[in-house]
Amino acid sequence: MVACLSICLLVLSGCNPARSGKQEKFELRFAHVTSASTPKGLASDFFAEQVEEKSDGRIEVEVFPNSELYGDKDEMQALQSNAVQMLAPASAKFTTIAPSLQVLDLPFIFDHPDEIPEIVSPETEIGKAIYANPDLEANGLKVLGLWDSGMKQIHSNNATLDPSDMEGKKYRIQPSDVLRTQFETWGGIPSPLAFAEVYNGLQQGLIDGGENTYSNIESQKMHSVQKYVTELDHGYIGYILTVNKRWYEELPEDLQAVIDESADEASEFNRQEAQKVNAESKRLIKESGDTKIVVPTKKQRQAFKDMVVPSEYEKYRDVIGPEVVDELIRRNKERG
Repeated sequence: MVACLSICLLVLSGCNPARSGKQEKFELRFAHVTSASTPKGLASDFFAEQVEEKSDGRIEVEVFPNSELYGDKDEMQALQSNAVQMLAPASAKFTTIAPSLQVLDLPFIFDHPDEIPEIVSPETEIGKAIYANPDLEANGLKVLGLWDSGMKQIHSNNATLDPSDMEGKKYRIQPSDVLRTQFETWGGIPSPLAFAEVYNGLQQGLIDGGENTYSNIESQKMHSVQKYVTELDHGYIGYILTVNKRWYEELPEDLQAVIDESADEASEFNRQEAQKVNAESKRLIKESGDTKIVVPTKKQRQAFKDMVVPSEYEKYRDVIGPEVVDELIRRNKERG
């Protein structure tokens, strides 16, 4: 009888913790590369609070901002190996494992942040490329949402009011073929560089400028080593909220629901905060006195757009998918 009891205890002790009842606790490590004050940083902290509250502490969330745990070069590998359970990387970082996500790197797919929810909803062709991406699934990743960083601006030491202003200058980009060919078309020299290294690269003159949202420019003090920010609104930085699929599927169903619900609420929170934070960052850049913000006229902005739309869309038709490209071209014609 003692032997039988011992065997039973051994069997029970070997059960997968994720299947063994409501008293088990789970750890969720969430890493990102931006500061805690950015839209991603704020949404990450909000998500963590919601998960811990809704799970009654059964899921303990630890957030690592500002490349404290992993940076641009190794965070994707960390997620796939379950060294971290959740990330919200920019779409450009998925280039090697899910090339179709470069759709979000294409120029001028949005003119204003208010357009984003409709254009990337899960029902559109663009949304399906994000939320139902087979390449992500094959790599053990599950998409929980799309977070906004905001619209991209050009920061540099000269006002960028015409594509000719970019000729021969080095611009930091994220590692994406789509971004590379955009800047080459405009006459710039694209230089992939990790986010955490941009300030030093600008300070040391290794690069002449780059593209980013107001919040990322201000929070990393990029403006303090740049004379101009050109409000071109030529692109979008979207963060794909992603969880390690195996970790997620080993949670009890009620905790999976907690993750899903918290992700939805954090996505809504992020979208509201992104516009506020970018507006505040723009104000702080103006007030610093270090950097002049210039706004191109409609005609000047159109000159940049005409060089890359729809030619950049067509260039990546086979990579991104014909249905997605057709939808983008149709929407662009409707906007005029």
